[in-house]
Amino acid sequence: MSLILTLLHDAFFAAIPAIGFAMVFNVPKRFLPYCAIAASLGYSSRSLMMHFDMPIEWATFVAAALVGFTTIRFAKKHLAPPLMYAVAAIIPMVPGTYAFNTVIALIHLTAANAINPELTAEVMLNGLKTVFILGALAVGLALPSLLFYRDKPVI
Repeated sequence: MSLILTLLHDAFFAAIPAIGFAMVFNVPKRFLPYCAIAASLGYSSRSLMMHFDMPIEWATFVAAALVGFTTIRFAKKHLAPPLMYAVAAIIPMVPGTYAFNTVIALIHLTAANAINPELTAEVMLNGLKTVFILGALAVGLALPSLLFYRDKPVI
């Protein structure tokens, strides 16, 4: 029961920034609920996979692909571009905490007079995690479009 409540909590609070960014990107009002649904589905599925010990990078990749497939379905239903839904829907999965920790550790590292191995390791760990999560978002979101909108067959 606790897992279901956590997933519902994640879904609700992922929908809020998705709607906000969709409004910033001038998405029409009638499409805002679909942006919220895609964001909720993506973020809560990533949380579910991470609950079962999947690394955040792979969970983000699968969740971004799920958002991509969902937004393509929405786009075909409403005859709209899929990126209208998808860009706002992946905003909650952007690794802001890891990027922030990378920058803070980098500032502490440059302010120190000597090389600190702990800070160097923190910069490397958080920086690489940020890069891999952003790559997973990009590739996961592009994958469904590459499969559905091809001029030539895959094989």
